[in-house]
Amino acid sequence: MCVFNDAWIRKQSIECGMITPFVERLCSTNVVSYGLSSYGYDARVSDEFKIFTDVNNVIIDPKKFSEDSFVDKKCNECVIPPNSFVLGKTVEYFKIPKDVLVICLGKSTYARCGIIVNVTPLEPEWEGYVTMEFSNTTPLPAKIYANEGICQFLFLKADAVCETSYKDRKGKYMNQQSVTLPKV
Repeated sequence: MCVFNDAWIRKQSIECGMITPFVERLCSTNVVSYGLSSYGYDARVSDEFKIFTDVNNVIIDPKKFSEDSFVDKKCNECVIPPNSFVLGKTVEYFKIPKDVLVICLGKSTYARCGIIVNVTPLEPEWEGYVTMEFSNTTPLPAKIYANEGICQFLFLKADAVCETSYKDRKGKYMNQQSVTLPKV
């Protein structure tokens, strides 16, 4: 297994629409950086957020998830409550090739502020906007900025094409268009 470089990511994005919209260079002036890097792509978070709230005293159950656990907010700056989390989605739409697995890592700028980004791997032939969780591990409110970098995706080449892709399995999170809550 190898990690793909910037030339491969650029070619796949421009010719095959792997990342749309695609930013060909790393943008970093007065923003948390985003765009193409040496061996990855720094994605942006959109301005759509679901902020976790316990105001309704709901029990978090992934099998019976209640939307009452979140408040929807569209904003340029999202404040994550202390010791809580927010769901968001990428600005970019991803179409993963069948012989590729994509891993997501949080950006160090946010990690150094106690904000952790969590995303499961993007499986072969998965497609959509990526829903991600931003955890505030601090006892203070923490801010993230819409339309700026939030995480880096690394593209791993498989030794062989998988027998069954996410698309073949008709995965439940296929073609996500908005911030998507848990499904069972």
